[in-house]
Amino acid sequence: MPAEPLYKRALQIQEKTLGPEHPAVAASLNNLAGLYDNQGQYAQAEPLYQRALEIQEKALGPEHPAVATSLNNLAGLYHNQGQYAPAEPLYQRALEIQEKALGPEHPAVATSLNNLAGLYHNQGQHARAELLYQRALAVREKALGPEHPDMANSLNNLALLYCNQGRFAAAESLYQRALEIQEKALGPEHPDVATSLNNLALLYDNQDQYMPAEPLYKRALEIQEKTLGPGHPAVATSLNNLAGLYDNQGLYAQAEPLYKRALAIREEALGPEHRNVATSLNNLAGLYRALGQYAQAEPLCKRALAIYEKALGPEHPYVATGLENYAFLLRNMGRVEEAAPLESRAMAIRAKHA
Repeated sequence: MPAEPLYKRALQIQEKTLGPEHPAVAASLNNLAGLYDNQGQYAQAEPLYQRALEIQEKALGPEHPAVATSLNNLAGLYHNQGQYAPAEPLYQRALEIQEKALGPEHPAVATSLNNLAGLYHNQGQHARAELLYQRALAVREKALGPEHPDMANSLNNLALLYCNQGRFAAAESLYQRALEIQEKALGPEHPDVATSLNNLALLYDNQDQYMPAEPLYKRALEIQEKTLGPGHPAVATSLNNLAGLYDNQGLYAQAEPLYKRALAIREEALGPEHRNVATSLNNLAGLYRALGQYAQAEPLCKRALAIYEKALGPEHPYVATGLENYAFLLRNMGRVEEAAPLESRAMAIRAKHA
């Protein structure tokens, strides 16, 4: 049975037996909202997260750790939509509550530090992000030990920041350490190991080191297919990564079926209007553009742009990416007058998020 009706039934039972403002109701609201959030149904998730937060503040007090959890949930919703301004104060308040209620070296504090750091990272505020990532890493190392699986999460976050800064040697050592921790703590075929394999492969891929990247991508894909099933969204991510490796080398015949399979998985597992579907559409469109198959690429670009606008709002950075991709294709087709307004709109979005 799908999760949604079960969450809804649990919520109805709790509201009837415990009352609509009981903390258990807030927990069920967060569960249902999380389901919608993960599916990219942000408009459905937001009021549930907000109601959960209101219940907890009233029933438990505004500085209870459970309130921090709901604040992080709501902030994450805004963060995922590129709404950084409303997300930041929520993340900050969650962090303050946890530091006061649990102490500055509690593992939950590390989670909030990572959340806030990720926000700054996405905004290009790398210095602020690095300090928070490093503090989160130190908190986890002291509280949980240097070999705990949560350490790998912090190492991967910091390594990604270094990658974005071009500090590849520093990133590589962190990615390798994260991978070693996970293999030892979780076993060599755990899905989290696949995530770290993909991270390390992307590091090499981004430096055009295709030979060391390819076997890592393939191993990650094998782990996910075995442990999660061939139709899991994580499998689509690994397929896209491997397809991108071939695409970047001009091996289009090898890339195309992987992109198509990733797209099919995402449409089936996430729904046809999920933002990750748009990413797969853009990838496949880029391949057709490179092959000069413009008639096949154009409807994919248009659909990807429409999905981004609907799922994330008209001013999200991903919308700018969709506009740029479509405009580039139009220029390749000689339709310069159609491309210009798309480029202007993309520039305005980029400027707003600069």
